[in-house]
Parts: sequence; structure tokens; C-alpha cells
Amino acid sequence: NCGIYFPEVKRDPGRYLHSCPESVKKWLRRLKNAGKILLLITSSHSDYCRLLCEHILGNDFADLFDIVITNALKPGFFSQSPSQRPFRTLENDEEQEALPSLDKPGWYSQGNAVHLNELLKKMTGKAEPKVVYFGDSMHSDIFPARHYSNWETVLILEELRGDRDGKPEESEPLEKKGKYEGPKAKPLNTLSKKWGSFLIDSISGLENTEDSLVYTWTCKRISTYSTIAIPSIETIAELPLDYKFTRFSSNSSKTAGYYPHPPLVLSNNETQTTK
Repeated sequence: NCGIYFPEVKRDPGRYLHSCPESVKKWLRRLKNAGKILLLITSSHSDYCRLLCEHILGNDFADLFDIVITNALKPGFFSQSPSQRPFRTLENDEEQEALPSLDKPGWYSQGNAVHLNELLKKMTGKAEPKVVYFGDSMHSDIFPARHYSNWETVLILEELRGDRDGKPEESEPLEKKGKYEGPKAKPLNTLSKKWGSFLIDSISGLENTEDSLVYTWTCKRISTYSTIAIPSIETIAELPLDYKFTRFSSNSSKTAGYYPHPPLVLSNNETQTTK
């Protein structure tokens, strides 16, 4: 109840939050009914997580997940040891004593990927349980989950939305307006008149030589640490659960893992110099 932001979101969450599409809720239920273990891992504290998820997914959102981990402090959740980041129980959203291990599913705070993996071994009966982790941050989600835990990673890359039919933004001020000011359906893009492309860059050539196009650092990180990249979970929610996606690693392609299709700027420039 401190500051401006939290009290305002609590007072009127619908002004700031989008409800989750029904197709995504059904997708989560289908996964649960198919015997998958569902995890929710967030760096938000438990009270804020509950506020958001009740509005986004419904009051029974916790029933969708076997394990909820709040205040996970990613990327440290993946990179730090159990002694540095033990799991803690919660009581009325207040963190309690540190746990020596994670013995059963439930709602926890902080924690580490090592103890979580041990619990998943018990729950699945498998020596090496397979985890698919969805996240929208390369820094906090995708890189650490792949690098430290070797999880399969799905990058939610919202810039892919509208890539095939949109135009670059005209000016910065329009982009800086909050969504609460009114529904703006203008698509996001990977190409900006102001900032250029974050997927391909132009390198000036030497005298009497042409400029060359190279994959950017961001583009290479996406294909290196993501299994696939999608615009939103809604994009895949109605696919069969056994749908086979093409991975980035399948042929070392910079475009193979984008679903439903690669960004136009990459499709039109498949033969780039890698720098």
C-alpha cells in the first residue's frame, strides 16, 4: 500500500491489465489434464502475483499450477546455489523459515533451480525431467534457464506481432503513451524508423566496397538460447499438444525457430554475415 503504483493497480486492476484470452486458459487446463506439471515462477512478491493472476486468469488461477514460486529474484533463481537462495514458506504473504529442500508441490518464495529440479524428479519419477520454460525476458528468463538449467525455452517476443502487415512507428511520443489511455491497436514491429532493426544491422563498407548486413547481437542471442520464439502464448494455444515445432537448433538457422513465421526482415535476408 505504499507509493503511487501499487495502490492504484489494486484499486482498479482492469485499467492496467489485460485479461488472459480464454484459449490460453483452456490450453493450461489441457496441459494439466494431460498430466503435465505446471509451474509459475515470478520475481513478483506473492501478494502482487495473486492480484495480477486473479484478474488475468481468474480467482481459481492457483488450481492451474502445481507449483507457484514468487519473489524468485530471477536470474539468480537459476544461477545461484541452494545455500545462497533457499526456498521459503509463506504465511499471509510473509516469508518464513528457509527450507533445506523442496519436498512437495505448493506455493513458495525465493528458491533455486537445483532444489526445484530435485522435486520434479520425485514428482515425475524421471532422472532427467524435461522442462519447457516460457518467458519474455532474455536476461531473466531465457538465457539463465537454458544456460544454467538446460531447460527448453520459449521466448515470448511481442515484436513479432503484426510483423507482416504493420508499418514502423512514426514517432516516439505515440509509443510512450500507456495502454490505459485508450485501446491502440497499432502493431509492434522489429523495424523502427527511429531505432532501426534489432535483428539485422548494416555495417559500412570500406572505400569502394558495399555496405554489408550482419545479424545483430540480439538476433544471435534469440537463436542461441531460445528453442522457439513466438509472438504470444495465444498464438500456439489452439495447436495440438503434440504439435512438433521446428527448433532454432535444428539446422543452426537464425530463422527456423520463429513461429508462426520468421520476421520479414530475416526472411528477406537469409544470407547474412555473422559478426
